[in-house]
Amino acid sequence: MAMNPGRPVDAPGGSSTRNLSPPVDGQGGSITRNLSPSAVNQMLMEFMMYAGRAFVVFYPVYLTGYLGLSISWVLLCMMMVTWWKKNRQWKDVRIGTAIDFADNEAHEINRELTKSLSMATWVQFPDVEKVDWINKVLEQAWPFFSMFMEKLLKEKIQPAVRLSNSALKAFTFTKVHFGHKPLKITGMRAYTHEVDKREVVLDMNICYDGDADIDAEIKPPIVAGVKGLQFKGMMRVILEPLIGQAPLVGGVTFFFIRRPTLQINWTGMTNLLDSPAFSSLSEETIMDIISSMMVLPNRMCIPLIDQVKVDQMRFPLPRGVVRVHLVEARNLVPKDTFMMGMVKGKSDPYAVLRVGNSQFKTKTIKENLNPRWTNEVYEFVVHEAPGQELDLELFDEDTDKDDFLGRHILDLGDVKKEKELDKWFPLTDIPSGEVHMRLQWLSLHTDQSLLNETTDGCACAMLAVYLDNASDLPKDNSEFTHNQKQGKHSKEAKLTKRVAEPNTLVEMSIRDHVQKSKVAYASNNPVWEEGFTFFVHSIKNEQLTVEVKEHEKKNVLGVLTIPLSRLFNVSNMTLEQPFLLERSGATSQIKLKATLRVLTIEKPEPEPILDPPPQPKPAQSAPGGKPPAPPSGSGTPSAAAATPSRAALPVSPLNGEYDGQRRGSFLGTSGRRTAPDTPMMRRYDSHSLLSDNSIASSRFDLSEGASYPKEVLNHQGTFGEIHLTVRYTTLRKRLVVLVNSCKDLIPCNENGTDSYVRLYLLPDQSWRHRMRTQVKKRNINPTFNEKFEFNVSQEEALTRKLDIAVKNNRMFHSRERKEIGMVLIDLANLDLMKGVTDWFELSLPGLKKSN
Repeated sequence: MAMNPGRPVDAPGGSSTRNLSPPVDGQGGSITRNLSPSAVNQMLMEFMMYAGRAFVVFYPVYLTGYLGLSISWVLLCMMMVTWWKKNRQWKDVRIGTAIDFADNEAHEINRELTKSLSMATWVQFPDVEKVDWINKVLEQAWPFFSMFMEKLLKEKIQPAVRLSNSALKAFTFTKVHFGHKPLKITGMRAYTHEVDKREVVLDMNICYDGDADIDAEIKPPIVAGVKGLQFKGMMRVILEPLIGQAPLVGGVTFFFIRRPTLQINWTGMTNLLDSPAFSSLSEETIMDIISSMMVLPNRMCIPLIDQVKVDQMRFPLPRGVVRVHLVEARNLVPKDTFMMGMVKGKSDPYAVLRVGNSQFKTKTIKENLNPRWTNEVYEFVVHEAPGQELDLELFDEDTDKDDFLGRHILDLGDVKKEKELDKWFPLTDIPSGEVHMRLQWLSLHTDQSLLNETTDGCACAMLAVYLDNASDLPKDNSEFTHNQKQGKHSKEAKLTKRVAEPNTLVEMSIRDHVQKSKVAYASNNPVWEEGFTFFVHSIKNEQLTVEVKEHEKKNVLGVLTIPLSRLFNVSNMTLEQPFLLERSGATSQIKLKATLRVLTIEKPEPEPILDPPPQPKPAQSAPGGKPPAPPSGSGTPSAAAATPSRAALPVSPLNGEYDGQRRGSFLGTSGRRTAPDTPMMRRYDSHSLLSDNSIASSRFDLSEGASYPKEVLNHQGTFGEIHLTVRYTTLRKRLVVLVNSCKDLIPCNENGTDSYVRLYLLPDQSWRHRMRTQVKKRNINPTFNEKFEFNVSQEEALTRKLDIAVKNNRMFHSRERKEIGMVLIDLANLDLMKGVTDWFELSLPGLKKSN
């Protein structure tokens, strides 16, 4: 059968296109082609663009020859064009620098202010407030504070220094003046949702750069002094419990979460300490004294009512325990070099982990920039969360000095909130590098059935010991050993030899873990009031050993042994009483409180999985190009898809609260859980994109009743994704949205898609609130890199929704919809202060995505 020469050839997709070999009509012999309107438009556009480029290139050449200009004019024009391009290049660099600064303004301003002022903490922490009124109060009260400190130094510190060493028996403060520059509080933060309702927690950033003038006479004619000092740190103040009568607060507790910094300008004979070796030693010694009194787990407490127990204020039970699994690192910086630095090698990394005064060092992995550690598990007691931080540092082990490979600081409050974190953490202060850790939160329980002793080296319980005091201690071990051997009466033994009161300390140990108390000078009734924590691996086989010793001679003045199984079987797993000491005097006692708690790994609660709403049927094109009307009572397709699946929506991290626990006692963890506060979010599925207010006519550019183009209706696969950055700038009080790029968009013609992005900040949907990007032609993976700002407050931004649509730009008027993908983002689910950068899945109302 012969083919009809006048019939056009069908394309493989079924649509009629141009013939590759156009036939000749039998009657007129003319060439016939069947072209679609879009193909004609595209051909006209390409021809006009080609003609325009040719005119721009050839017309100056023609004009030069027509006017008879010399070659010097051509060279001059070339020089001007070159100068313009060079100037444009420098201008682009300046604009790029300005854009980078605008994108990271908080970080840059904080870095510069920290470098110059070193005290503008409210720039970095938007929830930290300036408290100028408190500084004015401190300035007014500073002379009286100086009087108080003078009395404290002369009545308390001076006797303690004289007793600490026989060479300092004549130590005397001759001048105490704290100058005219008062202490300053550069920022204060109040915790409200993260703490118990019967307490108030304040964090104060303290900075003292004063002109203190203190002179002391060590031994005539040796004098020493301090003239000026600098002190910086963050102090936490806890007002608890709140009561319904005066003075409304039962007590005040204050301490430093982290070790503060101290710099001293020595005078007199102590000028020798200005050398690096002695200066760091002396200041380090002073900081050790401060840490033993006011750095976690040590606290300063002032009870205001008689019903408050000092031991519960000074040493409450910890919040919990964090177990850290150090897994691996990657992309570390090579530090080893060979041949005098000409050849780059690798690194020998190891890690140091710190929480407060606890510190651990891992083993070294030789010559590896992507090291993996096995069985590197560490446990830390957490007293304050949020507040305490895990400080991880990586080093390259060398024979002379270890090189720094980066660090990461993590607030343990995030672990407490999430129960478990398993992710890669970026290293700071270094060009590249990440570390992979798995962190688990362990709660403290009294339920014996939860005890799980393992053989992997992990602790199954925690022992907290509050050391109070001792009484009737012997002056030395010869007092009771001599009496035991000779049978002398105690009074007769005392008359034979006169011995000074002992300087005592206490050593506590479980297996090989030993902790020491501070020294109580010249007393046989010493008072320590310190707290200690131990990890327990086997309750049946381990015991607490307490030894009271002399400080200088290390002689044992008394011993106490408490099997942990005894604690396990008593009420509330707690013993609080005076205990008689062995190998000591007949009436020698030590008073302490020992509390045992079972460690239990808290697992994140799974999110509630609800049955998804009924899926709408795929839209079928009715005659006339319009979709069929929905059945009665079923609502519009968009309304059917308006109810999102809760399992697909991220839980708002901004509304989460920490589990409140009463200090001094342990409460079971709450069943409430908040989602991770992480910059990487889950993508929204097609149902979570739609809401009742998302089908306004302004959002569809007055084309709500129009149908989708056939390219969209016939599209098989996903609708693509859009890459966005959303954050809030506190300095300028603007919501910033960066439209970075899109990928896998619907191709609306054979050359791709001419796409742009439209934005609304709901509920504002009028034309004057409409924002859009430039059009990117013939590309299904366009890159926009455009920034948009919305003038809203931070509180208002959390109540808004961001409506984003990717549209196909059409040159001529069309009654079809332009949307090829949409996403609706609830800003309450984002951490706007940190910023979120992620890919979001696109969808279309009324259309079901096909796999």
